[in-house]
Amino acid sequence: MIDGLWGNIFRKAKKGEDNVLSMLKIVPILDGLSRDELKEFERIVHQRHYVPNENIFWEGEPGVGMYIIQEGAVKIYKTLSDGNDKELAILKNGDFFGELALLDESPRSASAVALETSHILGLFRPEFFDILERKPKLGLKVTTKLAQMIGNRLRITNTELQSLCAKFHKPEKLSKMTSDEILPSDLDKDETEIPKRV
Repeated sequence: MIDGLWGNIFRKAKKGEDNVLSMLKIVPILDGLSRDELKEFERIVHQRHYVPNENIFWEGEPGVGMYIIQEGAVKIYKTLSDGNDKELAILKNGDFFGELALLDESPRSASAVALETSHILGLFRPEFFDILERKPKLGLKVTTKLAQMIGNRLRITNTELQSLCAKFHKPEKLSKMTSDEILPSDLDKDETEIPKRV
């Protein structure tokens, strides 16, 4: 099952096979997997080449999977209510993004665009779920790592939110306030927005 824009990059005798395998090894949710286990993921990743300024996905569209930058640079950004874009991150070789979409098809909370010619690997939810069904032990390893990573990011976001709130309120009052009371409505919207996921 291959989307028309994506081609399966698994080819038994291809020169780039080891390159893909080594790229998968550095993705935290696949960390610690054996070579045979990594090959299960190598079989289902897809490759796409983007030119500069080509969008990989748009804010608001359903998430379908995660992306790994094999080569190139990607900007993650939000479009604000005034029409301007706010840069959230610049990602480079070996970085990955959109991993929560492996579990959840909620709309993307930001957009991703190639800043230069970029070679991206895609891992999509249908194929990921197929591995979970066929190889439950392998699926458990990967989903556990994914949950740990999401938990870590949530803790970081929580710390940043507490720091932001402390700028505007006395710490002893924070525990008694609702979320609507914590963040002042008169702030610029872009200062209070903390992205949930990409």
